[in-house]
Amino acid sequence: MECRHFDDLRCRSCSLLEVPRTRQLSDKEAHARSLVPSPVWHPTVAGPDAGFRNKAKMVVGGTIEFPTLGILDAAHHGVDLRDCSLHSPRLTAALEVVARFITRAELAPYSVSERSGELKHVLVTESPDSELMLRFVVRSTADEARIRKHLRWLLSELPLLRVVSLNVQPTHAAVLEGEREIVLTDQSVLPMRIAGLELALRPQGFFQTNTHVAAALYAQARDWVAAIAPSSVWDLYCGVGGFALACTAPGRSITGVEVSVEAVAAATQTAPEGVMFIADDATTWALAQPTTPDLVIANPPRRGVGSPLAEWLETSSVRHVIYSSCNAESLARDLVKMPSLLPVEARVLDMFPHTTHFEVMVLLARRTTV
Repeated sequence: MECRHFDDLRCRSCSLLEVPRTRQLSDKEAHARSLVPSPVWHPTVAGPDAGFRNKAKMVVGGTIEFPTLGILDAAHHGVDLRDCSLHSPRLTAALEVVARFITRAELAPYSVSERSGELKHVLVTESPDSELMLRFVVRSTADEARIRKHLRWLLSELPLLRVVSLNVQPTHAAVLEGEREIVLTDQSVLPMRIAGLELALRPQGFFQTNTHVAAALYAQARDWVAAIAPSSVWDLYCGVGGFALACTAPGRSITGVEVSVEAVAAATQTAPEGVMFIADDATTWALAQPTTPDLVIANPPRRGVGSPLAEWLETSSVRHVIYSSCNAESLARDLVKMPSLLPVEARVLDMFPHTTHFEVMVLLARRTTV
């Protein structure tokens, strides 16, 4: 993939861009194999190397007349990355309209240096059906009336725009978004139809940024669960419920646990009989339960599941664990704390091409069942 921003040193986020993709993939797989002692490794899931991102997280800089959507340089000046090759074509087109909307609605970009202005970020998400969600991250609600005034124009320019919201982030800190969300459209949920599933995404919910690889994640979990045929499953750090919903079956009880209230509300909308979702800390909830399931699915943030949950899994009666990790190092640390749960199958999924990051899934089985 070629990128003029990388070549001109304006953006170096894709740190491996000069490394051939085949080498990127082989290096990631070698790194994962060095950390996870699985006897079986399925072929790495690669996906496209450009146009794969379904979400654009753009810092707003520049001026009302000439806004930039991208990142800030060392001097806190805006670097415009509207044409970033990682984004899908529809996201790229949407960002052009959003830039025009900023000028039309006279939304002043927030200046980090001067601590002035209102608009900090724009976050655009595209569903597999090409529908869009747009979130304006603002310092206050000062511009809400202007945004509402011009909203009809925005919706006419982006016919597939389904959800628009304001997220209020008042602090002068490197924080992407705040706690308060104001939905401006009648629709507050973006349908995410993927891998035969119908998920729902609310503004503050989490969804993987690479749709192709996310579909492969859910398919792999579905295959492993089908082979194990557990009667009860916990999906910890469940997000909008992708793994839980991928693993449903008649007579099987599934409980998803996620700290985000918004994500749980969205997941509950699509939950069939036998599946329930709970808003709670995954570790706190699991350790408080009087019973254990046959299988646990864990999809934690980069820090991993951590010692308390790993040690609980080690001493529990859980027979199988599916661990999906975006950080192989924290996964390896957690595995050390679960010596009775042995890796039996694993797979690398290149969720983040051109970077050192990747997803690795591993199926663990308790020693006595191997």
